[in-house]
Amino acid sequence: MTARRTYIPALLLIAAIFCRADSPGGGPLTSTEYRAELDRLLSATQQLDSAGNPTPQPLVGLPQTWHVRTDRRVFEVSTEGLQRDVRRYENEKNIANASAIRGRLQSLRSDLDGYEMSPADASANRAALNSILARPEFRKAHGPKWLERIQGWLDQIKQRLLEILRHAVRFLFHILARLFGSSVIPTIGKYFVYGLVGLAVLALGWFAYRTISRGDDLERVDLANVPVSAKEWAVWLTEARAAAARREWREAIHLAYWAGISFLERQGMWKPDRARTPREYLRLLASTSQHRETLKALTQIFELAWYAKRDASERTFSQTLQELEKLGCH
Repeated sequence: MTARRTYIPALLLIAAIFCRADSPGGGPLTSTEYRAELDRLLSATQQLDSAGNPTPQPLVGLPQTWHVRTDRRVFEVSTEGLQRDVRRYENEKNIANASAIRGRLQSLRSDLDGYEMSPADASANRAALNSILARPEFRKAHGPKWLERIQGWLDQIKQRLLEILRHAVRFLFHILARLFGSSVIPTIGKYFVYGLVGLAVLALGWFAYRTISRGDDLERVDLANVPVSAKEWAVWLTEARAAAARREWREAIHLAYWAGISFLERQGMWKPDRARTPREYLRLLASTSQHRETLKALTQIFELAWYAKRDASERTFSQTLQELEKLGCH
């Protein structure tokens, strides 16, 4: 009984020692210890080559994360990317994969050096800014305090959501690794990225379809506010001749009439306004204007063909062209 009581504490002590040895460093690493660990791994990369030799043990037994304690905070450094590079090297031992491992370690080393750099002294700039803001014209140039508080709360919520999402993704990959093995995680991640790209392409296609399907309506809305003279009278007339070639006489007369209106509007006969009716255009010309009788005849032809839907034929279109020639549209 005494011997059993002696063995139990001894076994507990041994188990504690092994558990501590299995944990990643037994607690957070100091920045000096973290830098030494990165240097040790960088030194191990010198053994990487394409001769088929085994991967150095320091690169195989990596922890999931490094917990690093600095003067300002304790943060986590994930080794997921580094482990992925190591697995890629083990599958295909070549210089490119070895360089990828070495480059990632050097990047982590540079990040640590940059984090430990002393921030630039901004006291002079801050003093200059405070002196500017102390001027009378800036005394009321500040937002409500409650807006600043809301913005702070929103930033905290966003940071918390990102943290939850990061842990959820890490947990998901952990579950997938337990179910399918760690070797298939890169493949699953690849298909996950492909799925996101596919969803983005589908969303873009849907947006393009919606834009095209609404194109006619948007064009009609825009044209309703554009003056007639925004389109050259020659363009109107060309479209009218094209409609006549298709024997669409009503449309041809309609386009030819607007060619005449565009021509007169370009001459400065009135101020552009697309909302006018044909009779209002006619009333804008003085009775002494040399174009009044021509525009009157052109208006009558247009109204009978377009609104009354009669007298639209090749002969009527020829009469419309004759009136346009009297205006100077030829």
